[in-house]
Amino acid sequence: MKSELLDRDRSVLVLIDVQERLFPHVYEQARVLSRIDLLIYAAKLLHVPLVLTEQYPRGLGRTIDAIRQALPEEQPLEKMDFSCLPAPGFRERLSSLKRDQIVLAGIETHICVTQTALDLSSQGERIFVVADATASRRPLDAQTALRRLDRNGLTILTAESVVFEWLRRAGTEEFKALQPKLKALE
Repeated sequence: MKSELLDRDRSVLVLIDVQERLFPHVYEQARVLSRIDLLIYAAKLLHVPLVLTEQYPRGLGRTIDAIRQALPEEQPLEKMDFSCLPAPGFRERLSSLKRDQIVLAGIETHICVTQTALDLSSQGERIFVVADATASRRPLDAQTALRRLDRNGLTILTAESVVFEWLRRAGTEEFKALQPKLKALE
């Protein structure tokens, strides 16, 4: 597949399983949360639709407060499979949005993010995995998963890259609104 830039009018952001009982155990939580926060803020500002999932919330808890507060209107899709694809309503939600660029972030990189990415890619979808907005409990698991996804032809990029591709130009009101968040990145 040829490479392409992200386009805000073609993108959807999927936040995978950033949940109460799992998130405290992931590596570099502060980095991951700051990048997810940036993606959420940019998506809302630039009218990029968002899909939120939760893996077995009865066991892993709900989506963490920071994300729920940023997205009070979003109802998470509950799932039992590690991949989001079989989750009730997931395919329908993506289809209804009529977007062909799927941007993935969340946890854990080597399990739910990877299985979702590979499943969607096998269905012909264009997948963009945000490396610094994904995490696992162990760094090696995340690093190995990202290399695997790259070898499989998926696009691996950073949250800042996503935002600048969605923006496309400096000097706009949207760019100015995102500046404080961009400057705050560690």
